[in-house]
Amino acid sequence: MRGTNEQQPSLLALVSMESLVPESHPLRRVKPLADRVLRELSPVFDGMYASGGRPSIPPEHLLKATLLMALYSVRSERMFCEQLAYNMLFRWFLDLDMVSASFDASTFSKNRERLLEHEVADRFLGEVVELARTQGLLGSDHFSVDGTMIEAWGSTKSFRPKDEEESDNNGFGDFRGQKRSNETHESKTDPDSRLFRKGHGREAKLSYMGHALMENRHGLVVDFDVSEANGHAERDNAVQLVDRERDRREKRQRKAKKKQKQAQRKRSKKGRRMTLAADKGYDTRDFVRACRERRVTPHVAQNQHARRRSAIDGRTTCRPGYRASQRARMLIEKVFGWLKSVGGMRRSRFRGLQRTRFAALMAVAAFNLLRIPQLLPTP
Repeated sequence: MRGTNEQQPSLLALVSMESLVPESHPLRRVKPLADRVLRELSPVFDGMYASGGRPSIPPEHLLKATLLMALYSVRSERMFCEQLAYNMLFRWFLDLDMVSASFDASTFSKNRERLLEHEVADRFLGEVVELARTQGLLGSDHFSVDGTMIEAWGSTKSFRPKDEEESDNNGFGDFRGQKRSNETHESKTDPDSRLFRKGHGREAKLSYMGHALMENRHGLVVDFDVSEANGHAERDNAVQLVDRERDRREKRQRKAKKKQKQAQRKRSKKGRRMTLAADKGYDTRDFVRACRERRVTPHVAQNQHARRRSAIDGRTTCRPGYRASQRARMLIEKVFGWLKSVGGMRRSRFRGLQRTRFAALMAVAAFNLLRIPQLLPTP
């Protein structure tokens, strides 16, 4: 029997948000992890806002909305607020009911400075990493590091001489034959970006550099940073990421020694060396020497170019761990591929280094939150 099209919609429906989300939906395993991290950050949120005044949008909603934008490749905050008006899955993830009004897109920009001031993105990613560590998914010995280019929001025609006054950009689209460099020019729309190209013969673009430190066992990102784009940014920031991870490792060891009073636990684990895998771009004497000064074994791919000599010799390459690190470091390319194809970090949506870094850290946290349930046993 053919069904008929009912013109009169139902005026009353008894349905819950929980029943609309399938039991097998991936977000069902992501949401408890995100809520657990936000509960840990609740004291930080209390210090961000005044005790009196008009209530604002909860920061938990803004952070979870940023996660959804990365997980579902939402292009802009305005588009997300538009979808929040009718997308029941988004409302369920943000703990909104069916009748609550969607917040305005300007809420993100008005609260972003407050979130940047209190380093909320750094704390959020740190809590996600600590959550993975408590689940036994992270080790403390074997890591990989790599960098990637993030295109800036500024256009190439905004890259003009520094001493030039602000004017209409439409007349600067043709710069053929002109010599331009970061020393004499800057972007008038995004001054923090730098003109950079990935290799010889490649197009130069206004860009930032993203740097990831990954744990080799399960491919989870333990630290991430964004810097200006230049030829030394990858190696310099890799050393900073290693220093931060060593500090966190020593802090965990001191905390464990304080909790464990047994004699067999009093011996420190400082003698255990970390290994750091990287590609050929990190095969320089300065970087290898900096790693060894920090008791980090550099498992760097050898650059066998005819005109140079590799800083890694046979004493390192003959080890089985070196070959294992070279295989494991390939997982970091999957991280960058997800961030650019799904997470929306191929090109930044924001102007300025700090705002771009905030978006990148939240996208990395979304990647970890999506990855952690896949590594845990299914309940």
